[in-house]
Amino acid sequence: MSVVAITSRPYPPGRPDRPGPPRPRSAPTLTITLDLTAAPLTPRLARLVDLLGELAEAGEGVVRPAELAAVRAVPDPPAPVDEHPGTLRILAASRRVRQGDREIPLTRIEFDLLLFLAEHPHRVFTRLQLLGSVWGYEHAVARTVDVHVRRLRAKLGGDVPLVTTVYGVGYRLADEARIRVDRLR
Repeated sequence: MSVVAITSRPYPPGRPDRPGPPRPRSAPTLTITLDLTAAPLTPRLARLVDLLGELAEAGEGVVRPAELAAVRAVPDPPAPVDEHPGTLRILAASRRVRQGDREIPLTRIEFDLLLFLAEHPHRVFTRLQLLGSVWGYEHAVARTVDVHVRRLRAKLGGDVPLVTTVYGVGYRLADEARIRVDRLR
């Protein structure tokens, strides 16, 4: 990936002691070139592509729509035949969560929390450990974790909660949780 920022110069190139007539200033230009053929999109690149698309749709930039549509149209791989129908699939590269044919919309923190717990099964985390590992800071009210866990449980639904409360300690992924993390998608 290459990023080039081009700003307008107040004077033409040459000697600084002879500025000449000032050039009219134009808005700075940012050119971003992404090589999207090398490997699957990482979560950050996928987010960047989405943001570029949003900017273009809002009229704040120019994006070649055919190329952007091709990147967004990469289909998810089919579920493996031996996979249980209720298995929750976390597509880490595109930051999406699917259960069967249903896509579950999650916020950034809900997704990060679910992915963190799925990557560390059978391990109990305190609220402060989750704040440090998922949120990236520990200077918040520990009950913030409770709110996000409650919202995550509501969105995932099901008879058995995927995130289990260990009373007096914190949270962990349920032993009977059927979750598969797919890093390439």
